[in-house]
Amino acid sequence: QVTLVESGGDSVRTGESLTLACEGGSYVSFGYVSVGWFRQAPGKEREGVAVIDSGGAPNYAVSVKDRFTISRDNAKNTLYLKMNNLKSEDTGMYYCAAVGIDSLRSYKPHFWGQGTQVTVSS
Repeated sequence: QVTLVESGGDSVRTGESLTLACEGGSYVSFGYVSVGWFRQAPGKEREGVAVIDSGGAPNYAVSVKDRFTISRDNAKNTLYLKMNNLKSEDTGMYYCAAVGIDSLRSYKPHFWGQGTQVTVSS
């Protein structure tokens, strides 16, 4: 199965910032498809964090709205998630995905990344 490649996960303190990146490689062009970031915390189900639907509109989970920004660089074929003012509840494995994303709660992506760990501590 083709996978996307994430990077940028780290262990940080509460209030700090991180930017995650996801490379599409030669398999998928991020500029023309739906894309998104999802996360899974220990003991919890995977949840949608931020997505850009097929119409190009970004949508954010309520818990990250005004703190996280999803964007894509079409020239680099890279998807980003800028995370500001990180909180302990943001801790989890973050995955990028592409194609087949209708919304934060309705998705069957054709492509997934392997995940990058974000740990936020006080």
